[in-house]
Amino acid sequence: MAQSMRLFLIRHGETVDNVAGLYAGVRDSELTNHGYQQATRLGLYFKTNALSFTHLFSSHLQRAAKTAGKIREAQLALAGNDDAAADVPEVVQLPLLVEQDFGSMEGKKFHERPPESKLTGKEHHRQESKGTTGFVDVESKDDMARRANTFLDEHLLPLMDETPGADEQCIAIVSHGIFLSTLWKRLLHRLPAKSVVLCPELQATARPSLEHLGGWSNTGYLELHMAQSVAADDAPRTSESAPSVPVPSSPAETPACDEALGQVEVPHHSDGGDVTLKDAVDTPATTGELSTKSSIDRIAHGWKTTILAINAKDHLKGMKRTGGGVGSSRHDASQKSIETFFKRRKVE
Repeated sequence: MAQSMRLFLIRHGETVDNVAGLYAGVRDSELTNHGYQQATRLGLYFKTNALSFTHLFSSHLQRAAKTAGKIREAQLALAGNDDAAADVPEVVQLPLLVEQDFGSMEGKKFHERPPESKLTGKEHHRQESKGTTGFVDVESKDDMARRANTFLDEHLLPLMDETPGADEQCIAIVSHGIFLSTLWKRLLHRLPAKSVVLCPELQATARPSLEHLGGWSNTGYLELHMAQSVAADDAPRTSESAPSVPVPSSPAETPACDEALGQVEVPHHSDGGDVTLKDAVDTPATTGELSTKSSIDRIAHGWKTTILAINAKDHLKGMKRTGGGVGSSRHDASQKSIETFFKRRKVE
């Protein structure tokens, strides 16, 4: 079994639909020039910090796949030679990791909260549109949770069973804001009780719950360090044998299962800044309610998890958007950067 693992849950770079304030779930919105530079900076930041990824996963939508591609591109540069480059993993693109499907709202403008309404603008618009011709409902939270569970069972948890090597596993998952919140919540339900803590730097900032850590900015990431403390073969594997929600052991943490505490408040941004699960539309599941204590949910027994960074954006420090509307325009890979117009001097 793998002895340790670093896990990065990363949101894609800025897109044209983020800038335009449009709902883009399964809609294949393209990166802006600014978003492309965000992804480039992220890859270079990981390279500068000598992070060598052993596995790269992404949504198959281009905004996530291209962001993951820039991470891989920097990894190839880090490798330095052909032999080392052969060890750089390909990006595994998975439809499982796509954003919430907004149905009939795909490609439409964000809706403001109606005056004196308890519903969000999105939920109000959905209620108003139900029953109209051609209406397609949004994907439910339960259906997103099922996708997240499938990814965990088929891709992430099997990596924790691999024979330990000299180096730790280092895994990047590039996806979308709302789905990443879902994936994090489902991962929490697979970790043992009292096994998740905040690093000392994060303990100074109290948070309402482990499940609701806040939103993901474009190319922001959640970083986890996971270490095996006992052999998993010595422990049972289903959620029936242990509580499914980690109980915090740090004074800075509050129980992840205490829904009465609410969520970290993250303002809605029309530019697609921070996205969290509270931005999702909660609709009835099409195949019945998802049990949070499913008898088939496998628990990663013997693992301790430390949260090292939440919505980390150090790679974006000092970055400015190109003016004149260029930064917000669609990135065109065929366009050359200004450096290519200047002939390089030969090194004697």
